[in-house]
Amino acid sequence: MNMFSPNLTPHPNPKKPDIRLPEGACDAHCHVFGPGDVFPYSTSATYRPEDAPKERLRALHDHLGLSRAVIVQASCHGTDNAAMVDALLASDGKWRGIAMVERDVTPEALQALHDAGVRGVRFNFVNHLGEGADHDAVLEIVEKIKPLGWHIVVHFDAEKLEGLAPFLEKIDVTMIIDHMGRVDASKGTDQLAFRLLLKLMEDKRFWVKVSGCERVSRAGPPFHDAAEFARILVERFPDRVLWGTDWPHPNIRANMPDDGALVDLLKIIAPTEESLKTLLVDNPTRLYWPETL
Repeated sequence: MNMFSPNLTPHPNPKKPDIRLPEGACDAHCHVFGPGDVFPYSTSATYRPEDAPKERLRALHDHLGLSRAVIVQASCHGTDNAAMVDALLASDGKWRGIAMVERDVTPEALQALHDAGVRGVRFNFVNHLGEGADHDAVLEIVEKIKPLGWHIVVHFDAEKLEGLAPFLEKIDVTMIIDHMGRVDASKGTDQLAFRLLLKLMEDKRFWVKVSGCERVSRAGPPFHDAAEFARILVERFPDRVLWGTDWPHPNIRANMPDDGALVDLLKIIAPTEESLKTLLVDNPTRLYWPETL
């Protein structure tokens, strides 16, 4: 029998955000899970989530004022992207996807994912999700996705960045770093991991998601300690930042966030009308809906 880590359920009644989001605002990092009786979870997953299907995600976005989204494949479904693709196909083009694939994925399979709305591949280098992605496999997959114009998303523990950065710098496609590199907010903005992240971001191949404040924070709600890191990234790299809820917040063990309160952190993260629109509308449009420009 497989043993799964426990996973808290999403906030049952998130508040209505105090701020009004701009038209076309995008949640650039969220997930759909199951339902498990339709889209089974991977037998190799390290956690078993509560079902969080596309209908619940859509309802949350309507409540928060978000009209577009990027659905990121999570490890609980492994490389079976069916639940994510199902959500994309039901979105009338308003949702894009980030897949997880094996190194032997075929051009035909990648094209089918592209036609459904997938625009990139995710690689994990996070301890709690098991063994990190094989570097040779990453390079093989990158060569396969280049003809489609896709990018990659990298998810890593903060302490791994020093060793991982030289490898990432060899990759010649756009790379998006998840959750501010999972820095530890209690260590301050002068910590090595954050300084390395800022240095990496000087290379225009790199983007970063100013998401995951509930993961980065050590002070707990309302996660203002983490929002300061996000504000710095938005200020320094305004045209290469994305934001997302990370709903339904997999692998959170405590302080399950109120998604409406996460939206309100944007008052700190992107405090001007211009910076908010760039973060939530302009940047995701350039990356995921360039045909609309």
